[in-house]
Amino acid sequence: MLVCIYLKSKLHISVMAARTSRILFLVFVIIAVNVVLFIFSWDYLSQSISLTIFPGLTKHNSTYQFFHYNASHRDENGNSRQPLVFNITQEKIANSIKTNPNATSEITNTTHGQTETPIPVLYKTAFSKYPQWDFEDIYNQDAPPRQNICAQSLLNSKNESFTAAFLPNIRLFLHKDNINMSEWNRLSHFNNPFGFMDYKYEDVMASVKLIPKPKEPLLLPKPGSGGCVRCAVVGTGGILNGSKMGKEIDSHDYVFRMNGAVVKGYEEDVGNKTSVYVHTALSITSSLDLFKRHGSTSAPNDEGIKYVLIPEGMKDFNWLEGLLKGERVSAGPYKNQRPWTYYGGQFNESRVYVLHQDFLRYVRNRFLKSKSLDETYWALFRPTNGAFTVFLAIHTCDTVNVYGFMTEEYKKYSNYYFERGPKSRVIFYTNHDYKLELQTWKKLHDINIIKLYQRTDSKTEKSNPL
Repeated sequence: MLVCIYLKSKLHISVMAARTSRILFLVFVIIAVNVVLFIFSWDYLSQSISLTIFPGLTKHNSTYQFFHYNASHRDENGNSRQPLVFNITQEKIANSIKTNPNATSEITNTTHGQTETPIPVLYKTAFSKYPQWDFEDIYNQDAPPRQNICAQSLLNSKNESFTAAFLPNIRLFLHKDNINMSEWNRLSHFNNPFGFMDYKYEDVMASVKLIPKPKEPLLLPKPGSGGCVRCAVVGTGGILNGSKMGKEIDSHDYVFRMNGAVVKGYEEDVGNKTSVYVHTALSITSSLDLFKRHGSTSAPNDEGIKYVLIPEGMKDFNWLEGLLKGERVSAGPYKNQRPWTYYGGQFNESRVYVLHQDFLRYVRNRFLKSKSLDETYWALFRPTNGAFTVFLAIHTCDTVNVYGFMTEEYKKYSNYYFERGPKSRVIFYTNHDYKLELQTWKKLHDINIIKLYQRTDSKTEKSNPL
């Protein structure tokens, strides 16, 4: 009898112990699952929070080259309609996105006076490759600056791959009247020069609030031109050395130049006319030092010239603040410099334009999307100043002829046209994808969007630029 009681007691204890073990195991599993979910939530916290700031924006995940762009993915404004390629974070953050059915995928007019505050600063070091947001391919667009009446205009192109990617009314310029807190928060998700990632609101806005709204379009048709704006874009490539293209270049209505645009002494090959000079704070300052021995004394300073700044980084906003205030630069690598002295006496704030981050991002996303964005050095990559200049011309001119840019025969020529000594080797730097740009110029040439000067032998090439 005592033995039976003992055995029953033992059995009861064993059952209780087993139940306790199962309960403890379940508790452990629940805790483990929650820990895992917390880790994922933390890992994607910045993406989840940021995407809810802009309800109603169309989801998008693409990496595109414009020759592979599918027009069916666009809405009536040219913005992307659905995810295309890139798949990061979509599954994990889908539940955190609240869609506003009344919102529009196009950001058009922005006004001041909203009660929002800047989002926490996002840092490039938090991302091992380029982060793609659902509003990656959403851009501001403006009303057309003028009616297109030019029969030869590239706007009339019927090439499907180009027209699918091309936004003729993309917002080109940043100024104090088209930036507000909502826009700041949206653009803070993109690294420089495509946005304000890494930057504090008050640091950047100190200069942006000074940028005047342009009083006129960058370019207007010349009298007797039949409504056509004919442009030349002149790079610094050695292909122009001995080309005798100067007269042809100067025959255009407008001439764009960038970087070390040395013309004195090289007029026969590159002309002497400059209508638009595109630059960064680095390029306008370093060109004087690097190319002084080749005759560089200041940036181009033709009467009435227009200056276009690429806001490459914080140093450009520091430069811009000093330039527009007429004061020495207050911070950064150009501290205490007097920026207006670099413009050869032609600086006038009414003729200074600052490229908009949406335009810069659009150029990269739709025409120059490099595989470098998938690398750990993704934040270093951007198209060249020359590339941004070509696309600025494509969006402001009817015909665009490009000189002094890299072609398939680039190894035959010096780095710069003003190098008249031994041929120097063209150097490829990590922050640019030169081969991609080379291929893009050739493609645009082949579909008659631009006319690219290609010099396949040492003989002078003559052509009709118009």
